[in-house]
Amino acid sequence: MAAPMSADRFIDALRDEGLTVVEVGAWRTHNRNHKGPWGPVHGVMIHHTVTHGTPNTVQLCREGHSALPGPLCHGMIAKDGRVHLVGYGRANHAGAGDSDVLAAVIAEKRLPPDNETDTDGNRHFYGFECENLGDGEDPWPAVQLEAITRAAAAVCRVHGWTARSVIGHLEWQPGKIDPRGFTMNHLRERVTERLK
Repeated sequence: MAAPMSADRFIDALRDEGLTVVEVGAWRTHNRNHKGPWGPVHGVMIHHTVTHGTPNTVQLCREGHSALPGPLCHGMIAKDGRVHLVGYGRANHAGAGDSDVLAAVIAEKRLPPDNETDTDGNRHFYGFECENLGDGEDPWPAVQLEAITRAAAAVCRVHGWTARSVIGHLEWQPGKIDPRGFTMNHLRERVTERLK
């Protein structure tokens, strides 16, 4: 059972991992905590945005839209590798997912198939949205993949987690495909190397 780190510890962890961080507005207090608790936290979830262009992507991740209010993540990782912090606390990114997947993340074991939506993921995961169209053709620049690796590793390092605590949205909620364009197994291998 891990309590979420403070916002100051979060930004320090990202910077300590060598990331360039952009603070967007009053991100430390921008959250959905009035809709339910945040924590205990058990992992890091990676998404793609289905958007193009960093400024509008940052705005979407911060504000959300009429059907899904923001923040939609804690940090948005742009094509240039910068991490834009848009919120901290409960965020609308994970949605309902599979309790068996959560149990595997907690135990840091191989993930089972996600075939249920019986658990509130917004409560239990840090979320990073990554700027990409998600069509399987939009490229993932090396600097962006490195930033995703470092961001995930930063959170894992603070909590003492392994790369098994890093999952994709597609591994949590049935029907989701993100992130598309690289495999989560490859990302977890990169995070493992980073944590050595």
